[in-house]
Amino acid sequence: MAPPLTKPSAPATNGQASDDDPNKLGPPSGLSSIRTQYTSEQRLQQQLKSISYDVAREDSYRIKGIQLIDNVREALQLPVKTFDSAAVYYHKFRMRFPSSEYNYEDVALACLFTACKAEDTIKKSRDILCTAHNLRTPHDQRTPDDARFNDPSRFTIGLERHILETIGFDFRVQYPQKLLIKMVREIYPPSNPEKRDEGRKFLRIAYDMSIDLHKTFAPLKQTTFTLVLAIIELTARLMTDVSLDPIKMLQQNAAAYVDRHCVIETMLDLMDLYTQFTKSTKVGGCFEVQRLMSVKIDINDMVTAGSYQRYHGWCDKCSAELGDAPTATPGSATSPATTGSASVKRKRDEAAGGGTLRFVFDAEAARKERDLVSEYQVDEYEEYEVEVEEAIPEPETRPPGRNNHHSQRGHYNDWSYHRNNRHSGHHNDRHRGRRGHGGY
Repeated sequence: MAPPLTKPSAPATNGQASDDDPNKLGPPSGLSSIRTQYTSEQRLQQQLKSISYDVAREDSYRIKGIQLIDNVREALQLPVKTFDSAAVYYHKFRMRFPSSEYNYEDVALACLFTACKAEDTIKKSRDILCTAHNLRTPHDQRTPDDARFNDPSRFTIGLERHILETIGFDFRVQYPQKLLIKMVREIYPPSNPEKRDEGRKFLRIAYDMSIDLHKTFAPLKQTTFTLVLAIIELTARLMTDVSLDPIKMLQQNAAAYVDRHCVIETMLDLMDLYTQFTKSTKVGGCFEVQRLMSVKIDINDMVTAGSYQRYHGWCDKCSAELGDAPTATPGSATSPATTGSASVKRKRDEAAGGGTLRFVFDAEAARKERDLVSEYQVDEYEEYEVEVEEAIPEPETRPPGRNNHHSQRGHYNDWSYHRNNRHSGHHNDRHRGRRGHGGY
């Protein structure tokens, strides 16, 4: 017989196992979550369907939340990078929790408060809440030290911790404005007096478009180069007095860094925003609706000519397997538009098994840790065969001259005979004994 396997002993932890136990185990390692910086449109829609995302209502709240962040940011004179970070945090949070659980205004202000810390532009929660209140009600101006901001301030701080867990402590955000200014200067050199004014006019439209871009999910899907090239090309197509030749030259130089399909997808995301929510954008109101529709048709013709799909990397088979998820009920008396968020609900993955939820960014280090922990957490068994000698039982001995069939019949005959004797005095006929007994 092979000797049983012994597992390597783990270090003692919190007194959960004695020192004499050779197979002692440490605490559960929990769940390690590896965050990715980008996502695809198909995966994004799958996450939205899993939370019963109502398109008509949630899209409106998404744009209102980003607009609130931008208004408060301008009132507090915060840099645009803080706005970019807050918008990305807001989208990531809304991908997991719909407005039926959290008021979009509370989430927007908490995301701006978190972004202020991440971008080192510190602002107190009271300052942000007071500014939002003054913008909402100009006739009722307050100061940050007002007592009415005590409870909202504590709630914002609690929601900040929830936002950090939702984004996985991943503070990587796209900042397209800095690269956008450099590329516009490349197209319109400031040293040329003739192109200086054209460059300022072009940059004014393109910069506002970079703000409108964060009202879509494009910053979650594309790289900085892709976002900037899409903004520059779409701005040139909307402005009738701009030549596309320098734009095409710029795209050829950046072809090694971007995919043309992704640039077209970003432009279509912006055109969907401008045609559906024209009044809620900075650039949409600067052009006529006919001009916007004409540019959108031209971009759709580019998709058809290049045999592209609407979204890059879309899988029709995966979309068919997903099916249709139930949508949320439209807003009612308990809608977050009229009521605030009641409490912060902490949602953890059940796969953690009661352990700690940790966020890691190095996939190789996570794999090494998993292999190391598996030596103590995984039960291993060895199968082997053992030969054992068993005694064969002797056959039962029977009386000579009689077989089993006759013995059983005789047994039953004896049982009937005794029963007949009990009911009547006749020994050979059971039915006649019953008639004599008076049974019938």
